[in-house]
Amino acid sequence: MKLELRHLEALCSIAETGSIRKAARHLGMSQPALTNQVRRIEEALGGKLFSRDQHGCRPTPLGQAVLGRARPLVAQMGTLLSEIQATAARTPENTLRIGATANRALPGWLRRLRSRFPGRPVSLHIDASAQALSQDLARGQLDIVFVHEFEAAATRMAGGLGSWTLLEREPQFIALAVDHPAAASPVVDITSLAQDHWIIDTADDGQLAGVQRALLSAGLNPSLLQADPHAVSTVVATGGAVALHCPVADHGDELAVRPLRDDPITVRLQVYGRPGTEMTSICADLKSAYREAAFRSSLYRAWLSEHGNPLDRRHGVKS
Repeated sequence: MKLELRHLEALCSIAETGSIRKAARHLGMSQPALTNQVRRIEEALGGKLFSRDQHGCRPTPLGQAVLGRARPLVAQMGTLLSEIQATAARTPENTLRIGATANRALPGWLRRLRSRFPGRPVSLHIDASAQALSQDLARGQLDIVFVHEFEAAATRMAGGLGSWTLLEREPQFIALAVDHPAAASPVVDITSLAQDHWIIDTADDGQLAGVQRALLSAGLNPSLLQADPHAVSTVVATGGAVALHCPVADHGDELAVRPLRDDPITVRLQVYGRPGTEMTSICADLKSAYREAAFRSSLYRAWLSEHGNPLDRRHGVKS
């Protein structure tokens, strides 16, 4: 395991709060996810970093040594980020400020926008949380956001915004270990995964609710694991669990990705914009970029063809 800044921030937060529960709340993650993260860090460093008792968490001698090095690094990075944010706040007033959840269509979208508006700067802010992006939009920190919304967890948006639907139902495929029995089929029935652990991306606002809803509808109650998004592909590849997979996302040879029969789990791809934003042309560029990304995947290209290519359906901008 390679230690990253976020790992050091987690250790510092636990030491400062004296509690994994409080630190998890401060970091915006679940307590089990933070507990698992600490365990992996301890395994990487070869010793316990915190002793746990009824009074909370206290650094061990090894933990104190690690914290002594980690705190200055975290503080320096905090200063650097503050300086970067201050610089960003001084960007030209005509900058088109875009926020989005991660999607393979983003590079093509930005390329098209910069071609369409050659004299206008375009900035991109990526966040796994659609809800956080909606708050930035409502505060006037963004001009337009592109998000995915699980059916069971629609994004709460402020009134007075323009909206446009890129795709009403984008299917969520399933990622499996290459030697998983279900990987032998071109399409996987969700009931065949009843005995598997399902791993959930804790950074995605609606994924847990979306998966639970689909499993309940299928009469299933498998074990659900929550994990840091960076760990999901590793856990799946080693056969520890199955996980949802965005159809336009890349996947290496270590994963088998298959459509789920009858598409029990879908997301709506939605754009929201502030009044006065040139949404019609901006959304047209996004649709073109998404189509380009979608057609790179032979699996998704086949799915689109079998379903009458829903990308050809027109959706107008609503105000």
